[in-house]
Amino acid sequence: MSLAPTWLSGDAWRRPDSNIEGLFDSDFYLDIAKRSEAAHLDFVFCPDTLFLRMEALEAGPGFSSLDPTMLLASIARETTHVGLLTTISTTFLPPYVVARQIQSLNWLSKGRAGWNIVTALAGHENFGLPAMPSAEERYERAAEFTEVVKLLWESYPQEALKMDRASGRFADPSLVQPVDYAGKHLKVSGPLNLPTYGRAPVPLVQAGASPAGRSFAACVADAVFASTPDREAAIDLRLDLRRRAKGYGRHPDSIDIMPGLSLFLAESRAEASELFAQTHARADEARKFATIREMTGLDLLDWPRERAVTAADLPPPLDKPRSRTHADLLRRVIARETPTVEQLLWRPEVIGSAHWQVIGTVDDAIEAIRDWTEAGAIDGFIAVPGGSVSSLHLVLDELVPRLVEAGLFRESYSGTTFADHLRQ
Repeated sequence: MSLAPTWLSGDAWRRPDSNIEGLFDSDFYLDIAKRSEAAHLDFVFCPDTLFLRMEALEAGPGFSSLDPTMLLASIARETTHVGLLTTISTTFLPPYVVARQIQSLNWLSKGRAGWNIVTALAGHENFGLPAMPSAEERYERAAEFTEVVKLLWESYPQEALKMDRASGRFADPSLVQPVDYAGKHLKVSGPLNLPTYGRAPVPLVQAGASPAGRSFAACVADAVFASTPDREAAIDLRLDLRRRAKGYGRHPDSIDIMPGLSLFLAESRAEASELFAQTHARADEARKFATIREMTGLDLLDWPRERAVTAADLPPPLDKPRSRTHADLLRRVIARETPTVEQLLWRPEVIGSAHWQVIGTVDDAIEAIRDWTEAGAIDGFIAVPGGSVSSLHLVLDELVPRLVEAGLFRESYSGTTFADHLRQ
């Protein structure tokens, strides 16, 4: 379950039941985490950005958010089983700090911490960088960064702790070793000043689907948070990642594909469609056209709304789109479906994060999840409710129990750590 309040996006925060006043209060998120744990979900997930979208701030939060790791630390003490997936960028922060933060969360939660590894798409001006590095540079640094973090976690094993009062021996220093890492981007001595918690590994999740992102994920990730707006995109991504994982000497089953699933749920399809329309009633049309132009090079502002957009209309791919993943997905939908301009303006690749989308009833969601599962498109999904807190509650109170009844999800936890849940 996403803890980013996606059900408050667009105009949804204006609804009387939104509790928007609690946006910066941990109780707001603790309620969701407890509900998720009661439903036996693998984890709750905090995405993150390190900049503020000023152009969006007047009409909505504009990426305003609590620090995800600190928020999850507050939730750790009030929960016992649900995994806690934080997001930290490898582009802006030093690996020693990140290794310590995540291992601290792991201790506070008794083995329930996970790391969503991102390279970030923006925010460089907040960290003294003149521009964002290229995708290739970011993932090259990310590979080093992740290696250093894992080495730091291994540098101070829990077995080194003795805590022998009688002898006065707190730890065995011979088991604690520096990492002495020197790479192209990073130089870190170590060891970490915090021992590793237990024997269960900290799950690593990754979200990029560009060629560089896929290679990185195939090398290190336990799961991938994917933007796959249609089933075929998910199948292609899953097969490609499994092939790449095998190329890195990993078992193909060692990496789970978990797309974001945007769920606008209501008691009827008509109500769900109305909820979707209300949520996006004030969507900035100029921003939509700008997104299409920035991702594809197509300027559709003066095109008739009923005109179809075809593959022949597409200019050559841009050298440096803001997101290669979203640019490829947007070009893909144009080539495959030849949507009209009006249809394109409402595609998830344009108005959101290009997630798989269900606008309908719980039955509709069950049917879609079963279909994607049976087609071998997914190993799971990250729920991203939309439109109203009622969508969130329908996911946890009705959708998940129905998945259990259908044999598509667990009835109860069989382990206590995040890693346990992913492998169940």
